[in-house]
Amino acid sequence: MVVRLTDAWTELLARRAGNTETGPYAPPVAELLGEMAAAGVLMQSNIKFNGALVLQVFGDGPVKLAVAEVRSDLGLRATATVAGELPVDARLPDMVNVGGGGRCAITLDPQDRRPGQQPYQGVVPLHGDRGEKLHRLSDVLQHYMLQSEQLDTTLVLAANDQVAAGLLIQRMPIKGEGNLGAMTAAENEDAIGRSEDYNRIATLAASLTREELLTLDVDTILRRLFWEEKLLRFAPRQGADGPRFSCTCSRERVGNMLRNLGAEEVESILAERGNVEVGCEYCGQQYHFDPVDAAQLFTEPGKQPPATSRVQ
Repeated sequence: MVVRLTDAWTELLARRAGNTETGPYAPPVAELLGEMAAAGVLMQSNIKFNGALVLQVFGDGPVKLAVAEVRSDLGLRATATVAGELPVDARLPDMVNVGGGGRCAITLDPQDRRPGQQPYQGVVPLHGDRGEKLHRLSDVLQHYMLQSEQLDTTLVLAANDQVAAGLLIQRMPIKGEGNLGAMTAAENEDAIGRSEDYNRIATLAASLTREELLTLDVDTILRRLFWEEKLLRFAPRQGADGPRFSCTCSRERVGNMLRNLGAEEVESILAERGNVEVGCEYCGQQYHFDPVDAAQLFTEPGKQPPATSRVQ
């Protein structure tokens, strides 16, 4: 699978740059977040999950948390929390995994979650089997897929200020007559690294450079890499059906968040500032709650808020 994010990616960066409180991302952070967005689209498209796939990287470096969320309609959003300066050539260990405690989490949150149903989450450290720090997000995700799904996976990811792109090659767990019945977990694990077809394709895919992935169109990439292979292409998902920036924040959700804080906490904010302002970290939308709005959050439906809450 191949993904190229252009308009969706530049809109995401523009919204961050337009935030007067935070300003634009530093280039290394933007590159990491772009790679995460591209990887999220690839994984969501691959598993066809009806819900949100949330990819998170967090640790003890200047980048405390980076998040990319991709829903089943390929609407996506991403954000990062940064505390401190970063060198221009910062890599994953410099940003997130300075002390070795960095983690990568992948969460699958069903769209129609049943009462009591919890999202599925898998977490892996940002180091390999020998304890060595992994320097690229693609290495982390390949390691995750090998551990959690027992599937050989090759990922090539790249991002700049115009494009976020990725190429995913994965050995399918079922082959030939196996399509008539599921392969057992043990059989699938035994097959790791043994497929000559996968190894050949993966070696070709791994030769793709960052510059090629960012500048070449999909047809050119496939032709250059796999010119000796028979290629059968599915229709691409693009336009209204393709990846696009989309935020799910709303005044209702922010109101629910304030309710969870509790009336006492909200009242203390009102006493200090006169109103409550909440900004969405993903899209930059600002939500304002004056004393009347805040009182209505904690008023039962059909009842009027206390008269003392009103501002004349």
